Amino acid sequence: MALHQFDYLFAIGTIFAFLDAWNIGANDVANSFATSVASRSLTMMQAMCIGSVMEFAGAMAVGARVSDTIRTKVLDVKLFEEDPSVLLLGMVCAVIGSSIYLTIATRFSMPVSTTHSIMGGVIGAGIAAVGKEGVNWGWKGVSQVFAAWAIAPGIAGGFGAIIFLLTKYLVMRRNNPVKKAFVAVPIYFFITSALLALLIVWKGGSSKIKLNDGETAGVIIGTGAVVALLVVVFFIPYLYRKIILEDWELKWWHIPQGPLLLRRGAVPPRPEGVGIGIQDYYRGHLTREELEAKRAAEGHSNDFEKHPAVLSHEKDGSASDITPAPAPVPEAAPKEQLFVSKRQRPAGPWYTPAVLFYYVKATVLHGVDKDVVEMQKQKDFLTGDLEAVHATGEHFDNEAEYTYSFLQVLTAATASFTHGANDVSNAIGPYTTIYYIWSSGELKSKVPVPDWILAFGGAAIVIGLWTYGYNIMRALGNKITLHSPSRGFSMELGSAITVIMATRLKLPISTTQCISGATVGVGLCNGTWRTINWRMVAWIYMGWIITLPVAGIIAGCLMGIILNAPRWGMGI
Repeated sequence: MALHQFDYLFAIGTIFAFLDAWNIGANDVANSFATSVASRSLTMMQAMCIGSVMEFAGAMAVGARVSDTIRTKVLDVKLFEEDPSVLLLGMVCAVIGSSIYLTIATRFSMPVSTTHSIMGGVIGAGIAAVGKEGVNWGWKGVSQVFAAWAIAPGIAGGFGAIIFLLTKYLVMRRNNPVKKAFVAVPIYFFITSALLALLIVWKGGSSKIKLNDGETAGVIIGTGAVVALLVVVFFIPYLYRKIILEDWELKWWHIPQGPLLLRRGAVPPRPEGVGIGIQDYYRGHLTREELEAKRAAEGHSNDFEKHPAVLSHEKDGSASDITPAPAPVPEAAPKEQLFVSKRQRPAGPWYTPAVLFYYVKATVLHGVDKDVVEMQKQKDFLTGDLEAVHATGEHFDNEAEYTYSFLQVLTAATASFTHGANDVSNAIGPYTTIYYIWSSGELKSKVPVPDWILAFGGAAIVIGLWTYGYNIMRALGNKITLHSPSRGFSMELGSAITVIMATRLKLPISTTQCISGATVGVGLCNGTWRTINWRMVAWIYMGWIITLPVAGIIAGCLMGIILNAPRWGMGI
């Protein structure tokens, strides 16, 4: 029987669950895509579109698996059997505490863990309701989740470092790195595609897909093999024609022609001032020598001596066929505006259709019309000497980086899918309990998650990314370490592998910790600790430390006040 006397609690829970999921999009999803945008592999619009599709798909296809963890592993729901409405109130207070804290953190550009936040809210509300004994502190409860939070950054950093070191020494620092990349790219496409298929069809991937072990392995390997074959047949000829032959007339829509591109004929002479369509991924980032020359010209060259950089090609013992690519001299960074919208307000009164459409479009695309890469260069108390930090990073062959920009699109999509699968539970886990108790008046340890709740959470995440994701993106990326497509690919794939493992084990880990750990792991592969902006890392860690207790205090105080308020019990 529905508890209609608590309709107001269900309404409040719905509003704050939406706000919680909105913050997941504005905070967690944004910090995942900050890597892709910072390396210039994706524009803001491309990142938004890919994130929208993959986050929603991950939430709908796989999200139900980890939703049970938030509800059942943290609190002992049996303690609420006599009075399910108390658990209903507790989950409402949990999402209120979590969403309030996340809103404040997002406003101040603090990339925090939304998993920490909702866990803190649930723990705080649980302690206020039934005491600390009602929380499952053991290994099968909160301790397991805490352990995952502590281990996840290290695992992601290790995976990211291994992937980048393989890329660095087997591709980027060898002679003819572009040709080496032609061999590596299909292999990486195979691995990334197989991982995405693994998440979907593995035993823990989706309850809607029933396969035995042999069929599962076949689907995973088969998916990766098909994607790798398509890359070899259609994509490699495009890269060969564009990079090796410098076909300046080639466009991305020629990719489906595949092998026919090799019979395209001789490349016509390129007009003066026309490039081949490959941007400089290191634009605006100076090498050590360039930075020293710049500061010498400005009259304060000693500043850089306080941040000595050790480039990898200055070390002894490199193999005979391993040579660093010459660092291209970057062009002067253009003074791009932070707002990149070129739309102009039509003439006429505000109520005319053209003007109204302009305002609607400007509102919808407000979060897209930002130059995040330029925003990351803005000075603040966390910035430090970013030029010196970036100067420690080796500049690899720009055309080889171009091949990895396509890989980063796939890893970004994979990371986004895994994020939607894992983190949608942070908002819809407690909300599912709210809805089930309100609609039935019953309490069960295992509650199926309705598809409409998964869609509700996925949609809120997408809206948060579009409207306010830029605020977190501008605080990350190049503000931590130098980014490029090969580095960003390694970071995202390392993070995605860690999240996939956690989803398989039903652990709602923090994707923020995974991508942050992978970023630091890849950055340290430059061979010096100075390649990391440790001020920003410390800021992120401080956010992780305070998230759980602050969200728990908010939720716990709110729960305690309401439970002890006069006449609460008369509504039951």
